[in-house]
Amino acid sequence: MDEKFKKFKLAVAQFGQEQLLDAYNMLEKTQDKEEFLKESLTIDYNQVKTLYEESKKTQGSTEAKIEPINYIDKSKMTKEEYAEYESIGVQEIKAGKLAVVTMAGGQGTRLGHSGPKGTFDLGLESHKSIFEILTDTLKEEREKYGIDIPWYIMTSEENNAESEKFFKENNYFGYPAKSIKFFKQGKLPMLSKQGKILIDEKGHIKQAADGHGGVFHSLLKGGMIEDMKKKNIEWIFVGGVDNVLVKPVDPILIGLSIKKKVLIAGKSIVKANPQEKVGVFCKRNGRPSVIEYSEIKPEMAEELDQNGELKYGESHILCNLFNIKAIEKISNEYLPYHIAVKKAKYTDGSGNVVMPEEPNAYKFEAFLFDAFENIDDMIVMRVKREDEFAPVKNATGTDSPETARELYKEFHLKIK
Repeated sequence: MDEKFKKFKLAVAQFGQEQLLDAYNMLEKTQDKEEFLKESLTIDYNQVKTLYEESKKTQGSTEAKIEPINYIDKSKMTKEEYAEYESIGVQEIKAGKLAVVTMAGGQGTRLGHSGPKGTFDLGLESHKSIFEILTDTLKEEREKYGIDIPWYIMTSEENNAESEKFFKENNYFGYPAKSIKFFKQGKLPMLSKQGKILIDEKGHIKQAADGHGGVFHSLLKGGMIEDMKKKNIEWIFVGGVDNVLVKPVDPILIGLSIKKKVLIAGKSIVKANPQEKVGVFCKRNGRPSVIEYSEIKPEMAEELDQNGELKYGESHILCNLFNIKAIEKISNEYLPYHIAVKKAKYTDGSGNVVMPEEPNAYKFEAFLFDAFENIDDMIVMRVKREDEFAPVKNATGTDSPETARELYKEFHLKIK
């Protein structure tokens, strides 16, 4: 422990984070001190310094050139096109070239659920959890293509043990355990407005998940990319846990990507209305990107194209396909971090827990779609909302268990 303590003391002194030493000294149990040291030595203090310096800069000061992006409507493909893309995609799937990544690091707190969001009971007669619903989808594809598709599930430090336990207790819902691997999402310290790393109410370093854009670095750090390469995986579908109609195994999207020679593809749905609060695909300074609803001016949101459709109407639904080459490239580079100012409970230098009345802390998140700007072009394929998008985000109202449940039921009645 002496050597670790020396490294810790040197690092906090070098980067002006001496409050961590005070927090360490306030801990009484040897085990707590060991855990604190272990956690503190995983922090990239130079990165923390850079993030704080970035927080001082004016956000969004650079005016970007935003343009509509081209898309391909899956429902309007000719029979010949559909058949060609499907044939190419099916060949890749049957050859074992596809893997699925599900980002499941969040808790179901907003749904009134105390465990990982994936363990949430959607309220069907079967009482299936979201995890079981997603597993059912992969089992159907397994029957169709005669292959076990590798499934990589990104959890978090907070919910990893419970997620793994849930799968084990339910015998992996009938999917081969050897085809499922768990890895953890990265975290970043939360900083005070003075750039000091905060301490939480339990005396630990206060950290928050690094956003869905952190999935690439987490895949690398967790050894998942190396595992994919050993399995000769070429294509990786990356999606969120909360879409119960997600279609991760899509031969059309794979075939289209191969035919058009792109390394990244994304699915879109048409915005329900110009004011819908969703990010939309676009071109930013000539490169593929996503513009957040908060960035779109009202006149831009309502602008129509020559066909009478919204110019910026292709919603990004976090359903993306990446070639392994793109995953490797992105994972070795840090995506830009977006800064949010939050109200965060913390422990002060006297050991008192403080609940601030105003936002007091910086939280840093990377967004997956920022990776699109690392490439020259990508495919956007429009799909039908009722076929592929039933998110569970809010306790009531839009995108709630109630709306997702109804969409799920309607879809499965339709395909019977």
